[in-house]
Amino acid sequence: MPAYHSRLTSNECLANMAVLPLKTQVRGPAPCLPPSEEEDIIDEALYYFKANVFFRTYEIKSSADRVLIYLTLYITECLKKLQKCSTKNQAQNEMYSLAIARFDIPGDAGYPLNGVYQKPASNEEADAMRQYFLQLRHETGQRLVEKVFTSPDSKPSKWWTCFAKKRFMEKSLTGPGMV
Repeated sequence: MPAYHSRLTSNECLANMAVLPLKTQVRGPAPCLPPSEEEDIIDEALYYFKANVFFRTYEIKSSADRVLIYLTLYITECLKKLQKCSTKNQAQNEMYSLAIARFDIPGDAGYPLNGVYQKPASNEEADAMRQYFLQLRHETGQRLVEKVFTSPDSKPSKWWTCFAKKRFMEKSLTGPGMV
């Protein structure tokens, strides 16, 4: 069975990664979609996460797939934090902290997938990519908390946190010993 790929397309790119519209209030380079039934890349990443996380290889078919790869790896990092949270409020604080924590972008020495992503061509493009990743991280964290904590006083769902130890493509956004 092949991995799931993004159905979304975009004419705008940062390096070789698509800049896709998001249903978000978080400011950044991605255009905002109105809240609707239409899926954005974060909806796709959350929907396909449980299936895609088991794959060791992933064939990239579009620039949107690079965003899907990043989000899948980021969701894994989020789940590692969320499994330690006891309340929804604590989880929201952890997701905010994780989103704003220092992170590498393609071209940085610590970025795990430099072979898949192009290095930004200029400092302006690098800043835009960092802002896009930040926008994706904030919105993904917020939506993931809503899926993992079904009510304000509940514990995290074991049906989500059981995936925290899985390594998509045998990669992780954080280095060994960091979490």
